[in-house]
Amino acid sequence: MPTGVHIRDARQQLFDAAERILLRDGANALTSRAVTTEAGVAKGVLHRYFADFDAFLVELVHDRVARLGEQAATLRAAAGTGTVTGNLTRALLELFDPVAVAIVGLVIFRNELRTRLRTATPGPGIPILTEAGAMIAAYLTEECALGRIAADADIDSLALSLIGAGHLLFAGAAEPPDAAAVGKMVDTITADVVQRRLL
Repeated sequence: MPTGVHIRDARQQLFDAAERILLRDGANALTSRAVTTEAGVAKGVLHRYFADFDAFLVELVHDRVARLGEQAATLRAAAGTGTVTGNLTRALLELFDPVAVAIVGLVIFRNELRTRLRTATPGPGIPILTEAGAMIAAYLTEECALGRIAADADIDSLALSLIGAGHLLFAGAAEPPDAAAVGKMVDTITADVVQRRLL
């Protein structure tokens, strides 16, 4: 690319390139050179926007986490409508898209990235999964207040169970599971608190 040519939304172009590499070739293949080549930009472009490659990866993860905000609002708004199982199934199918699963794998794979993420946002858990757990817990709290799940439900444990089982279901599959498989998992985890609210 000639010097001085403006790259429209270069940060997003680099993020999109990194996501394509993750999906196609895995975390091992994700390097600064691979990202700039995939994005079709000069090697120095990435370092114009980010201090180093790990700083770029931190922002890639934060970009994905930021997308959960809109999904969380949509899920909370669904409280009291449809079924609890249906709402959670749709949320997990959207949450665990192939890119999100690949980024979680990247965080687990790269020690330096995990260290920087913990420095930027102290606290337990793995980014994306932690925020997803909070999203599910907020939704379940709404459903509890509406009387659609048992009043004594352990919301935090339910949220952790749904996120943990959901991640294993998606990350361990050659092909993403369908709605029926996810719904069965959700129903198994939430059946007790949904049924007990009827007693």
